[in-house]
Amino acid sequence: GRLGLTGRVLGDGIAQAATTQGPSSPVLVSVFLAGGIDALSVLAPAGDPRYEKLRPTLAVPVTAGVPFTEDPRLRWHPAASSFAQLHDAGKVTVFPGIGYTSPDMSHFTSRHYWEVGVTETSINTGWLGRYLDVAGSATNPLQGLSMDGQMNPTLATARNPVAAIDRPEDFSLWLDGVWGDVFSYTLDLASKLGASPRHAAYTSPVTYPKSAASDFPQRLAGLSAMIAAGLPLKCVALTSDTQFDTHSSQATTFDSGLSLIADSIAAFQADLEARGIADRVLVHVWSEFGRRAQENGSDGTDHGAAGVSLLVGSRASGTMVGEWPGLTRLDVHGN
Repeated sequence: GRLGLTGRVLGDGIAQAATTQGPSSPVLVSVFLAGGIDALSVLAPAGDPRYEKLRPTLAVPVTAGVPFTEDPRLRWHPAASSFAQLHDAGKVTVFPGIGYTSPDMSHFTSRHYWEVGVTETSINTGWLGRYLDVAGSATNPLQGLSMDGQMNPTLATARNPVAAIDRPEDFSLWLDGVWGDVFSYTLDLASKLGASPRHAAYTSPVTYPKSAASDFPQRLAGLSAMIAAGLPLKCVALTSDTQFDTHSSQATTFDSGLSLIADSIAAFQADLEARGIADRVLVHVWSEFGRRAQENGSDGTDHGAAGVSLLVGSRASGTMVGEWPGLTRLDVHGN
């Protein structure tokens, strides 16, 4: 038989090429916005009569936000002003309408598809995990780092090790079957071998947003410090603790949530630039789906199909990829 250029062969080839990178190799950061963020608010077709009819209470007004330079039909939501500024600086690549055929509007199924990179439910390795199985090593658990406190499925590997933490200052140890004050005893012994890892501390050259309800900004600040410290990171994944499943009273949580995400990622970008390592890092911002074009009766929006995705970083193309399909070709579900 003849070997075709299948997705697996292509992916393995890309991964093998990446192994030639040195200690300052690129770091891909996957930021998942849980719940299905409303793409028609992030980039809103403000002023479109169809949009205003479908969303009599939630439509972003044409006087709000700033225009999206590559498609004059769209405007950035006011809460996404940090994304707008980064985009105007050429540091945000925008996918204004991205989805897949026969969309599944289950949070769990649709999220799983994006995490594994295949529209199948039987796959149990993440697309970044499979990359690390080829481009990574058997001795570097930090090559894939989940900052969710538990394993982020995007990083699930078949053989190579990966790690999960919350923030570097929350570093801890756990030994199977060993009880008592294991953390202190182990660090006391380990510190005799060199500098003690106790009380991990770092400073940031920029100010991150403050939120009583979310540690998302602090996790990004810790990540920047870890990259700057030379930790051998390749792929990092974290999930926003802001909820974007806005079935009711959408404006009360959407605006503040989007603002926190955008402002935190802008601070992260400024942090990387101040440290001189911005050319190493690319941030992928995504959600499992968008929301229904028509608002529901509870001042909210229900599960939809195609959504919005962003690539943020100094090495991003800073342009639009694909096109926004408009509101004239909605499917039978109104998506």
